[in-house]
Amino acid sequence: MIRAVPSTRPEVQTPPPPGGQPGLGTRRGRAAEQGTGVRERKRQETRAKIVDAAAELFAERGFDAVSVMEIARRAGVVEKTVFNHFPVKEGLVFDADPPMRAALLDAVRRRPAGESVSAAAGSFVVGAVSLLGSPEAASGVARMAQVIRGSRTLQVREREILGELTDALAGLIAEETGARPGQVEPWLAAHAVLGLYAALLELARDRVLAGVGGLELSAELRRQGRRGLSLLQFGLAGYAKRRP
Repeated sequence: MIRAVPSTRPEVQTPPPPGGQPGLGTRRGRAAEQGTGVRERKRQETRAKIVDAAAELFAERGFDAVSVMEIARRAGVVEKTVFNHFPVKEGLVFDADPPMRAALLDAVRRRPAGESVSAAAGSFVVGAVSLLGSPEAASGVARMAQVIRGSRTLQVREREILGELTDALAGLIAEETGARPGQVEPWLAAHAVLGLYAALLELARDRVLAGVGGLELSAELRRQGRRGLSLLQFGLAGYAKRRP
């Protein structure tokens, strides 16, 4: 869902040539194809420089204290270039269309017969968040936690993204089950799954900031995730009953 603020510049990949474009087999066509590849490479390199500059500045002074002009200056570009790549400042931290959205919905669509939405979506969430315990992710998670928790603006945007993911999952559930407009079950099921995701994400941030990582963190996230998934699967009827 969330862009991991990178500590190193991501690898730049040249997109495949546009199939079916006339003239690609000619010298002029090949030159045009190469020119497009070079332009796209440069665009991606510029974008990566902007993200790197933003990550450094946000880590140094916090999201709210850094201006887009300062990011542009550190990246060696003009302010307009930053806005061309990221129309809103929050886009430097959060993906406009989180990859998790498509992956989560795909996990639900591809679940085998007899498996519930909560089992498929919940298992996907637990597996995805458990990866935050890997050594490669730990430093990024820690930086992201500090940046987000230091900015009210980012906290609000993160909740909005969670809401958008919830709506997307609820829409898919409603479509699949033929739910009537206003029926609460799809919304409730989607909220439960994304609530598990949000809880595990905050747990990962807490632990990483406390110095916990690697196999220990991954194991804890999986353990807590399975407990949450069990609650989703078997319901709340027996949970937190008042003792006599």
